[in-house]
Amino acid sequence: MPTITSVNVIDIRFPTSATLDGSDAMNPDGDYSAAYVVLETDDRDLSGYGLTFTIGRGNDLCVTAAKQIGQRLAGCDVDTVAADLGGLYRDIMSDSQMRWLGPEKGVVHLSAAAVLNAAWDLAARRAGKPLWRLIADMPPEELVAACDFRYLSDALTPAEAVEMLTALAPTRERRVAELAANGYPAYTTSPGWLGYDDDKLRRLCGEAVADGWTHVKLKVGAKVEDDIRRLSIAREALGDRTLMIDANQVWDVPQAIEWVNRLAPYEPLWIEEPTSPDDVLGHAAIRKAVAPVGVATGEHCHNRVMFKQLLQAGAIDYCQIDSCRLASVNEIIPVLLMAAKFGVPVCPHGGGVGLCELVQHLAVVDYVCVSGSLEGRVLEYVDHLHEHFTDPVRVERGRYRLPDLPGYSSRMHSGSVADYRYPDGRRWGG
Repeated sequence: MPTITSVNVIDIRFPTSATLDGSDAMNPDGDYSAAYVVLETDDRDLSGYGLTFTIGRGNDLCVTAAKQIGQRLAGCDVDTVAADLGGLYRDIMSDSQMRWLGPEKGVVHLSAAAVLNAAWDLAARRAGKPLWRLIADMPPEELVAACDFRYLSDALTPAEAVEMLTALAPTRERRVAELAANGYPAYTTSPGWLGYDDDKLRRLCGEAVADGWTHVKLKVGAKVEDDIRRLSIAREALGDRTLMIDANQVWDVPQAIEWVNRLAPYEPLWIEEPTSPDDVLGHAAIRKAVAPVGVATGEHCHNRVMFKQLLQAGAIDYCQIDSCRLASVNEIIPVLLMAAKFGVPVCPHGGGVGLCELVQHLAVVDYVCVSGSLEGRVLEYVDHLHEHFTDPVRVERGRYRLPDLPGYSSRMHSGSVADYRYPDGRRWGG
């Protein structure tokens, strides 16, 4: 039986600030980065890979925390870990001293996500299955046992979760076949970064139309006059295709309402992150005041309890999970289930290095196992940094193709790790 021999955590940073890829009103000059976890085993052909996403400075804090959290896995039997991923999650989350630094938020939670993502990847690789298939093959009771329903029983109980999953289990393979044939619907953010000039915005929107995209998202929130001009350019290029906007948390509630209503003539489907991600009642007020423009949020919701409150308060129209903000599959599945119970479509966040690779599996799980619906659902895509992964996403005509290789699609090429590890990688002058 293979054994985990070491837990390596590497600081990986890409200099995206040089081209303003990823720029928005809150984060104008980020360097897309990852705290990259590798669970090595005594089987040379078997390792587990996971990450959490940051935008540069502070990535070293996540690396340090992930080392602290991950060290407990050294010496563990792989099959024992894979057979009880819920137990591993509870062991990590029950560390009272690490919880004191969170609890269940911030650097510690991001770092726990990296370690747990690596553990789920290892389990999927050991089973010879892509992560979505590993989950889709789990009986409802087994999947629920792996998840964290603590603090959620006023919105969703484990028994309800089993009932929901059981109801859809007989038709799972029908939906798998549909995704294999047609792919999962997506939208692109690549044309709309805030740092791009008007000519580049116009050109990229035109290219998105030519490439078959039906949904495009633009960053907004720096200057309202600039946003009006940019949305006018985008709307002209896109025609009647769907346009979304994203403020990345920069507004107070009254400002968000006024600003979005000034942009409403361009018919955006949603305003994403219009205010503080922690402000549940603020989102509810904005949603009421800007309808029919929808409200989307979630990429910075630091745990499942925040999602519970947003759903209970009727504060969002679109639920945006993130594969690295919550503590991996164990915490994300309950959010998918709550969203399905409240009738809110899940549109995952993919704007960051490796996020598209990971979150595609979760979108598949939502459709195949949890919601059984594609109505109102689109998965974010950004056309950056996929070449650094051994199993990069495949997107054709605005739809994700079903991942088919074992694992969580989270392994980076060794050459990319050598080039971009910080501060001694070749691309950083090392």
